[in-house]
Amino acid sequence: MTLGSSPRDNRRSAASASASASVEPQEPAGPRDEGPSIGRTLATARLNAGLTVDEVSVATRVRVPIVHAIEEDDFTRCGGDFYVRGHLRALARAVGTDGDALIARYQATHTDEPIPLAPVAALEARRIRADHGGRPNWTIAMVLAILAVIALIGFNLLTGKPHRIAAGSINAPSPSAAASAPAASPAGNQPPAPTSSAAPIAAAPADKVTVKLVAETGTSWVTAMDGSGNSLFQNNLDEGKDQTFTDPKQIKLVIGNASAVHLYVNGKDLGAAGKDGEVAHLTYTPGDPQAG
Repeated sequence: MTLGSSPRDNRRSAASASASASVEPQEPAGPRDEGPSIGRTLATARLNAGLTVDEVSVATRVRVPIVHAIEEDDFTRCGGDFYVRGHLRALARAVGTDGDALIARYQATHTDEPIPLAPVAALEARRIRADHGGRPNWTIAMVLAILAVIALIGFNLLTGKPHRIAAGSINAPSPSAAASAPAASPAGNQPPAPTSSAAPIAAAPADKVTVKLVAETGTSWVTAMDGSGNSLFQNNLDEGKDQTFTDPKQIKLVIGNASAVHLYVNGKDLGAAGKDGEVAHLTYTPGDPQAG
């Protein structure tokens, strides 16, 4: 009599082998490499542009602590998704990177809103959620902060006594000359326009520095300071617009899109402020225009 496995034992062995094969562990998929984060992308672009956080804050009007927080991928200080998108778009424009791509990445990872709400609707929705959820009302806080900033800027403009003069008024006479001129009409204090000079600021006073900026080929953000450190201008200079500044000591400039701005310094045409995409840091004093 030959001893062997029964048909039932053979079936059990086959079933065990099949179960072992079906539960063989698989290696988990590793995390996808999505490249640098939003904050790292902005910080790298800012460093490549040669800008400091303070300069970016001045150009975008986004407060320095919020710029630092965004570069560290902390968006909680922005006050909500609506403000995050606005900050990302402004910062990306200032440092020269793709703002739409950053906003799309933020939408994909931080919010489930497929379509941005209109500004009024977004503010109202956040107000309702804050009121019903017992959380702070960030909309009111942001409005109060904006009003405080506007009041501070107005106070500085009224009390800072900047040396900025309007374009086209460089040829105005000195106070002593104006006092001695006949007051026959409201326009009697204005001297006749120069007839032989073709330079835009040829009549600039020799004992002062006079700088005129003309945005000829695009828009550029501009920061201008006088010799005492007072701010003369902090804003975008749109294409076709111009600004003129004068001071007894010096004019210090930071020009974001240097190739778009044409310079006239102390009556001389210096051409474009810099190359395409260059951030120009310039200082001028009375006499021959020389970059500081």
